[in-house]
Parts: sequence; C-alpha cells; structure tokens
Amino acid sequence: MHDSGPQKTALLLIAHGSRRAEANADLDYVADALRRRGPFSIVESCYLELAEPNIAAGAARCMEQGSERVVMLPYFLSAGIHVREDLEQMRQELQVRYGVPFILAEPLGRHPLLVEIVLQRAREADAASK
Repeated sequence: MHDSGPQKTALLLIAHGSRRAEANADLDYVADALRRRGPFSIVESCYLELAEPNIAAGAARCMEQGSERVVMLPYFLSAGIHVREDLEQMRQELQVRYGVPFILAEPLGRHPLLVEIVLQRAREADAASK
C-alpha cells in the first residue's frame, strides 16, 4: 500500500569537512537541532572531503530511512566551484543511482539573516572586549 500523504523528504546537510573533529561537530549540532525542529522527517549530515560520512554515504543513509526525495543543502557561505560544479555533479549521479529527486539548495551565503548573525557576533566580541 502506497502512502498517499506528502513525500518523505530528507534534508542532507553538506559541509566542506575538516580534519578537526570539533569543526565537523558544528554541522552535527545543526543537524540535531533541525531534527528536533522539523519539518524534515530525515536529517543527515555529510562532508565533501576530509571527513566522514562523505556525500554518497550521507545519501545512502537518507535512502535507508525511506526518503522519496532529498534536499541537498550546502552548508557553505558562497557558491564557489564546490557548490556549482562538484555538488551539482553529485546531485545528478545520486538522482540516477536512486531514481528519486535530489534537489540542490542554495548555499547560506547572501541570506538576509546571515547579516544579522554577523552583526550579533561582532557586537558580542565588541562587548566582551570592553
């Protein structure tokens, strides 16, 4: 019996990756917060390079949980070559491999709330130095 409700959509967060575990832990923190908040029933984190799981493994985790579509969200500040070329190529490969839509979201970059975050961090540093 097929579920007639909305498609089960996964959110796959993708960071560059670091050899430093504490740097990678930031993405896991965001993934955990998004799992608790919703609305995505599946949230996984993965890395372009230097850390595990890689993107293919992150996509596999989404599929193992019954994803019918996957939103790939680059946890990057700008749309450089990794986002525009590497992730688009991976998106195409995963869509063919699994036969479900893989959608590549925009990176965080020019979102207006990011300006507010930058201002808050600057104010925090300024206040702490007085």
